[in-house]
Amino acid sequence: MTSNPSDHQSPTASLSDRIFEQLQTAIVKGEITAGSKISEPELAKSYGISRGTLREALSRLEERYLVVRSPNHGARVATLSYDELIDIYQVREALGGMACGLAAHNMTDEEIADLKRLLDTHEKSINEDQGLSYYQQEGEFDFHYRILQGSRNGKVLSILEGGLYQLMRMYRYQFSTASPRPYQALREHRRIVEAIEERDGELADLLMRRHIRAARTSIEERRQASLSQKG
Repeated sequence: MTSNPSDHQSPTASLSDRIFEQLQTAIVKGEITAGSKISEPELAKSYGISRGTLREALSRLEERYLVVRSPNHGARVATLSYDELIDIYQVREALGGMACGLAAHNMTDEEIADLKRLLDTHEKSINEDQGLSYYQQEGEFDFHYRILQGSRNGKVLSILEGGLYQLMRMYRYQFSTASPRPYQALREHRRIVEAIEERDGELADLLMRRHIRAARTSIEERRQASLSQKG
């Protein structure tokens, strides 16, 4: 297991921050596999850090639900069951729609213009991958994160970013290559931005809910197809 730089690191971040970000990225991308047991001695040696620094990073990963601890089994990388994933999508549909409606009233014109440019970058990335996936880097490179920030609602941001955001990134990254929706998702993103630009909070809320619901429905259909094949 080798350390990899985070997608989005601050040059002034402390060692603990950098290790946390690197481990988080490795988990999200599946480089540290879901459900795998975490060996603190091995991981500390691999990253060239003390056990204390590693434990601090692991505690923060536990707060993000990416690492789970149990008395008998120690620390493991989280696994995301189908039922848990659907639960997360239901929460995101409600809160994500509300955040989008708020963003329509609170985002500045400059932020909206930046959001449109971001989608142009996303389209280029999808084209380069021949329409097979729609992977968004963390933070400012993530469409949904930008809208959460634009909502100016700290409570919604703390719930979605602090607890659910990284789990969703893990799913989106590790399963995006199997998704039939990259271009459709991009079109939905552009319609959402149009509603935000028109300052139509009600429409922005509705479109975001529909967008997240469509993604959830796609997951449900793929699971049903998979179960049918096994049966």
